[in-house]
Amino acid sequence: MRTVLIIDDNPAVGEALSLLLSLHDIRPLTALTPEEGLATLERESVDVAIQDMNFTADTTSGEEGVELFRAIRQRHADLPLILLTAWTHLETAVELVKAGAADYLAKPWDDAKLLATVENLLELSESTREVNRTRLERRKRREALQRKYDLDGLVFASEAMARTLDLACQVARSDVPVLITGPNGAGKERIAAIVHANSAVRNGPFIAVNCGALPGELIEAELFGAEAGAYTGANKAREGRFELADGGTLFLDEIGNLPLPGQMKLLRVLETGQFERLGSGRTRKVKVRVLSATNADLKAMIRAGTFREDLYYRLNVIDVNLPPLSERIDDILPLAEYFLAGRAQLSDAAREALLAYAWPGNVRELKNAIERAALLAGAGPITPEQLNLPQITGAASVRNLDEPSREVVESALQKAEGVVSRAAQSLGLSRQALYRRMERYGLISQT
Repeated sequence: MRTVLIIDDNPAVGEALSLLLSLHDIRPLTALTPEEGLATLERESVDVAIQDMNFTADTTSGEEGVELFRAIRQRHADLPLILLTAWTHLETAVELVKAGAADYLAKPWDDAKLLATVENLLELSESTREVNRTRLERRKRREALQRKYDLDGLVFASEAMARTLDLACQVARSDVPVLITGPNGAGKERIAAIVHANSAVRNGPFIAVNCGALPGELIEAELFGAEAGAYTGANKAREGRFELADGGTLFLDEIGNLPLPGQMKLLRVLETGQFERLGSGRTRKVKVRVLSATNADLKAMIRAGTFREDLYYRLNVIDVNLPPLSERIDDILPLAEYFLAGRAQLSDAAREALLAYAWPGNVRELKNAIERAALLAGAGPITPEQLNLPQITGAASVRNLDEPSREVVESALQKAEGVVSRAAQSLGLSRQALYRRMERYGLISQT
């Protein structure tokens, strides 16, 4: 049950507040001294605390309240605190709000305002606990993955990446082909390297070839090797990537760029482990774990006749999808800090800019932006200007037009009698989203 602790040396104050809170399904606890209040916090689960500023007769300095506030903050840093103060202590209360108190209310208080403040803080406390619980679960899952598998030092914090890694590492021990799908720059080769590191052939070579970076007439020679004179410029025999990867893993990036003759040879290697070098009639045999990746729509290519359907199903025994960075927002700041490597600090405005940007170039674009900003920042913190991110246009600009103004937010809060959950519902926002806008507009302490 939602619980509020009232710390006040006047029993009448505790009784009045207890009655008010009880009528709204809030469990009240009371303490007459700071020591009793601190002891109660140690043994009870409290969501919000309301504390007086003076506890000794004929004392009006507010120093006891400041000392209690600091003691609670030291032991329970996330506990929302409401200060009860006389107008003579207003400056002290304001200073404590700046130091982390949730709000202050003057004696005698207004029941409606106090109740609205408590309700909002209870909702915020619930949201904070949920966020902390989710973060803890994600951290435990990351740590479990890191203990169980070799993740090659990969930096991630998002649940989407955790799911991708979990699947990739689960299928790593088998010898079936794996197709890694996802946009350019998202890190498909890193996933392939992690699959190899956790496979039965991890002690063998890991050979990567980008099929999209080679001329079509050279791809077959790159993959299967060539004898001297097999093509113009082939002055001597050369091994292909399959021979180099024998006993290990071959990663074929941008597999959609492989021409049809090469696709036929690849299908044969996958089925039999056999192939011939260009210009040779001698059949060679290898044992290679094949991983492939693409950002292309292979099914559309099959319909267009540019990719073999039988090869697609041979490669796509397991599909590991790597989401774009825009769907892994929790990864953005950890990756940025990793790329910075302590060379500079990100300002709060730069962090907001990083999180607001869509990252069409994915992790590769983020790395380039951070490298550029680190060079320009010098001794100061990195600013959004140094990141040089393109301006948000198109759909994002349209969405900004729908952003509720300060007046709209104030009106919604007024109609909801200060209760954030009801105001958020009327605006079509989550509680957390409305809290962010209230903080932006400076409305937090007014409710």
